[in-house]
Amino acid sequence: MTTKYEDIHRDVIESCKNGDVRTQYQLYSLYNKAMYNICYRMTNVQEEAEDMLQESFSYAFSKLGSFRYESSFGAWLKRIVVNTCINHLKKKRVDLVYTEQQNDPPAGDEDVDYGEIKFKVDSVMKAVEKLPEGYRVVFSLYLLEGYDHKEIAEIMGISESTSKSQFLRAKLKIKELMSHE
Repeated sequence: MTTKYEDIHRDVIESCKNGDVRTQYQLYSLYNKAMYNICYRMTNVQEEAEDMLQESFSYAFSKLGSFRYESSFGAWLKRIVVNTCINHLKKKRVDLVYTEQQNDPPAGDEDVDYGEIKFKVDSVMKAVEKLPEGYRVVFSLYLLEGYDHKEIAEIMGISESTSKSQFLRAKLKIKELMSHE
């Protein structure tokens, strides 16, 4: 038996299901900033993020009748947004940098105490924006969106070990980029 969630926006969602355009805008207003941030982290291009946001909401509104409160609306919408962005990136033929194509990380990096390094949020975000797309997508899905490596592997059509190595390499690349500031 599946658990039903009591969504805080249930009245708005139900009104949207009935075709009320004003409540559709209200629902959009409640979630657009958070979902845009996901789109931007995934695409790294403002115009593409805006397009993915609109595409995601259009799809969500067209499928709203299938939303059954088995998760929160935000989680349901987030899944649509992430899948929309992944599909967009696949269409762009994002080439992941696989571990077999890279040298091993420099020796001694595993002994670095990252806790001693004080990062500013804006500096970290700038470094994330500079990551190659494959690194950035895995990094964003894992650290920022909370997906585990198995889920990322399924979403992106890669192995779980590739997801883990992409994440590790993203962290190392961020450290490298931050050290040059």
